[in-house]
Amino acid sequence: MPDVQALVNDFVLKLKRRKIEGSHATAKQTAEILRSVVSQHRMPYTNQAASLIDAVRAVGEQMIAANPVELAVGNIVRRVLHIIREEDLSSTTTAIEGLGLSDDDVDGDENEDHPALSAAVLAAAARSTLRAPSLQTLLEDIPVSAAAPPNSSSGGDSEGRSKSEKSSRSRKLKHDVIEAMNELIQDIDTCHEQISEQAVEHIHQNEVILTLGRSRTVKEFLYAAKEKKRSFRVFVAEGAPRYQGHVLAKELVAKGLQTTVITDSAVFAMISRVNMVIVGAHAIMANGGVVAPVGINMVALAAQKHAVPFVVVAGSHKLCPLYPHNPEVLLNELKSPSDLLDFGEFSDCMDFGIQGGSPLLHVVNPTFDYIPPKLVSLFITDTGGHNPSYIYRLIADYYSADDLVVQGKSTS
Repeated sequence: MPDVQALVNDFVLKLKRRKIEGSHATAKQTAEILRSVVSQHRMPYTNQAASLIDAVRAVGEQMIAANPVELAVGNIVRRVLHIIREEDLSSTTTAIEGLGLSDDDVDGDENEDHPALSAAVLAAAARSTLRAPSLQTLLEDIPVSAAAPPNSSSGGDSEGRSKSEKSSRSRKLKHDVIEAMNELIQDIDTCHEQISEQAVEHIHQNEVILTLGRSRTVKEFLYAAKEKKRSFRVFVAEGAPRYQGHVLAKELVAKGLQTTVITDSAVFAMISRVNMVIVGAHAIMANGGVVAPVGINMVALAAQKHAVPFVVVAGSHKLCPLYPHNPEVLLNELKSPSDLLDFGEFSDCMDFGIQGGSPLLHVVNPTFDYIPPKLVSLFITDTGGHNPSYIYRLIADYYSADDLVVQGKSTS
């Protein structure tokens, strides 16, 4: 795959050089590259799904290692692996079901002693295979005897049908996977619109909304409420040291929204006047915690102290199956110290100290905060509103337990 490898190398280089930032951009480009990998992959005669999974996993590990802090890359890689497993199981289930019905028609009453495959049995088997272990999947499990395909007395016809079905599945699997990936890319593209449609249900007349920094999802959410003739005010904390809140404030004013800019240190002083806090996120963890731009944990603590709802808006591509204690999540990106201090003004402080040869002045500029789930009131995603305690169910629907190993390290 020379063409695909060139795309992968270019994307990896951009990730390493931080030329691509933000969950939305990285998620979309990751999905598009993996779609190219699937479309150009040569399918073997047997074990098509395993071969496709190996190809996607190999490319995915390269992209994840390029910038582990961009968790959206790993999310999309795992989503694609889940899609391959799901489509393979679906095609296999359909083939077995068709084979069972054909045997019933050919043999007539000869198969009455063998339990026929029903849609409910096949659906339960599919759920138990794809879902992570839980009490619900345990209760839905079925006896092995019920899932066994019926015996056929027509050996030659059965063998012919088996080869025909296998050939058909090999042609159909790649097509189905690509179609599902197209839907995934479409979901990433339209996630802001899907989230914004819910704005009128959460923002009411004459409310005061607080946010920090700039998030496109938050901006579109507030725009949608304004278009529905909601009249409300927005407090925007400036989001030092990048001061993206200034940019958001200008954008909101251009739309006719009453906006007040405050310093980050004034959040606690102003929170008593606020009806709701709405912020974006970098990633939503499997336990319902949030990785978000630095400073938002302070806002969450202030909101909890004054019993103000703390709402996080984020697309489903930001749902991450990892936990806060995983090594990939413990990494935090440190931005340039020049955002905080001008080197020329503090050059005399950069001289080496007398002990150990280390400088006396250190400047640390972290990018992300972690907000525990107990501080979050509600998640608003493109699939609707969810409590933090429900996130684990969404994770089970989007990811397979077999794919929670990245670069040889288990995340469990």
